[in-house]
Amino acid sequence: MPKSRSLYVCSQCGAEFSQYFGKCLACEAWNTLQEQVVAASNASSARSSSLSTGRLPSRSKRSNPSAPAQPKAALTLAQISDHPQPRLSSGYVELDRVLGGGIVPGSLILIGGDPGIGKSTLLLQTANRLAQSYRVLYVCAEESGQQVKLRAMRLGVGSGEWGVESRKGGEDEEDGEGNSSSVIRHLSLTKDKGQGTKDKEPIEIQTPNSKLQTPNPPNPPSPIPNLYLLPEIDLDTILEELESLQPQIAVIDSIQALYFSALTSAPGSVAQVRECTSMLMQFAKRQNIALFIVGHVTKEGAIAGPKVLEHLVDTVLYFEGDRFASHRLLRSVKNRFGATHEIGVFEMADQGLEEVLNPSELFLGNRDEIAPGSATIVACEGTRPIVVELQALVSPTSYSSPRRSTTGIEYNRLLQILAVLEKRVGIPLSKLDAYVASSGGLNVNEPAADLGVAVAVVASFRDRIVDPRMVLIGEVGLGGQVRPVSQMELRLKEAAKLGFKRAIIPKGQTFSNVGMEVTPVGRVVDAIAIALSAQNSNQESGFHETYS
Repeated sequence: MPKSRSLYVCSQCGAEFSQYFGKCLACEAWNTLQEQVVAASNASSARSSSLSTGRLPSRSKRSNPSAPAQPKAALTLAQISDHPQPRLSSGYVELDRVLGGGIVPGSLILIGGDPGIGKSTLLLQTANRLAQSYRVLYVCAEESGQQVKLRAMRLGVGSGEWGVESRKGGEDEEDGEGNSSSVIRHLSLTKDKGQGTKDKEPIEIQTPNSKLQTPNPPNPPSPIPNLYLLPEIDLDTILEELESLQPQIAVIDSIQALYFSALTSAPGSVAQVRECTSMLMQFAKRQNIALFIVGHVTKEGAIAGPKVLEHLVDTVLYFEGDRFASHRLLRSVKNRFGATHEIGVFEMADQGLEEVLNPSELFLGNRDEIAPGSATIVACEGTRPIVVELQALVSPTSYSSPRRSTTGIEYNRLLQILAVLEKRVGIPLSKLDAYVASSGGLNVNEPAADLGVAVAVVASFRDRIVDPRMVLIGEVGLGGQVRPVSQMELRLKEAAKLGFKRAIIPKGQTFSNVGMEVTPVGRVVDAIAIALSAQNSNQESGFHETYS
């Protein structure tokens, strides 16, 4: 009989060791090794063998798995044919943009985010749209079928009850009163038989007389015949259902809830998350299924589970946003089929998420009342230009050391700009508090925002108003220079499209006619003089009192 063995797995990086150490030798974290007992069973051997062929044996044939496939021969680059990769449209322009143009069949996509941020809402709505043209399986591993069904009804997904195709026939049936209603047979809900036993038989749920109806159900679209719901956390059952149903798209919500019976560790542990993801990845590649996986994040902001989880998947997306704001950002941090750092903008409404096709309107703030210390920049997230308003506040400090605070701007970047302004421009900021924030809370981490930050800080110090029809684009060097940035023409065209008339940019940038006045500068002091003189010719000139 095969014997079980113990492994010690690091909860931080996922490294494995055959014996216990006080410190992980890979990431050097202390007291992170956890014992995992790996049971070597016939079931696990059958699973590994069946995955190598891309076919899953039935429950009655697991003791006799099919023989593994022959390994493929290596090919040179010249032998590999180049052909365009087909993509599936998700129904969301913003999601397709982040994915690089659509969903690639056979790809494994990981979506991470804080609990309650809207990951499941986004995928439920996406599954609803994809099911209009493709067969979709939604595995709700964290909730019962009734809970997901109620949430889907509130979002207006499906009919009054989920319009899921019946696996045993799609005909309508009549209830005892002669009313015709659709029957949903393929929910595979858990039915309690009493004394702690549960049955996995499908449960029929009648419509429209179901007890799960909401008090005020939304106006639903027509029933969706290709959307399947599976409340399950056992990986064996999920893989068998994928093999039987053969969907084009599948959603696993979430990976931390799944478990593989050959491992003795609890669901959500490093070993379970890694093993479940690896098996799902192998199956999706062989069956050419586009697979979405939901992953929760830790308090540090990283996706829960080992770092190798992000290396296994093709695309890593982060769904983020301020819980006090309505907008949400879908950000790409890894993409084997498209550009990284692309963002998609959504807004949380009463009926779920709505995509925002012009995000610049969200981050421009109120343009009717322009206060001193405001400046407008054009940031680039991937290939998307976004016009953002920056606000700065400079005031005397009441402490021995001044405060510096940022929202949406990198803190160390602000310290560097303040030092340049004091050394190269002569503004005494070492004894002043400085606060800088981006409108809407958008995180702007690229150097092209430096010039806007510098002008906003000086405008607040001098109590001046920067021309609201002007944008400032450029990186500020330590010597006070304004350095060139990438994608300048794309930024200027976005600003001109939104009605901006002037732009201050670094010298040496090349661009075509963009329909606005462009002023190149080489030093930050020149940019400040131009920006503050455009709207302030009738205002009092000169610096405020120097605080010493």
